[in-house]
Amino acid sequence: MEDQKEKRLADIREKLKGLLVENLSLEDVTPDEIKDDEILFGDGLGLDSLDAVEIVVLLQRNFGLEVKDMEKGREIFYSIDTLARYVYENTKNKS
Repeated sequence: MEDQKEKRLADIREKLKGLLVENLSLEDVTPDEIKDDEILFGDGLGLDSLDAVEIVVLLQRNFGLEVKDMEKGREIFYSIDTLARYVYENTKNKS
């Protein structure tokens, strides 16, 4: 069961990395270069508030999830790992 969860989380991480690179104009970054625990905003990957809005749209379009509370969004959008865990926790009963 735990192996299945880790495999699903790894799949979600890979998908998220691809979506970020594809949709956020990350010109000199490939999905493989984004670390799972890398901070996405500020000094980390360098995303900004417009990117946060785009991530909200990507979560809705690709996973059917909404993030309405931006304070909670700060926690969710911290890294690929926190994003993947949010997606996993909120879609595991839907797929």
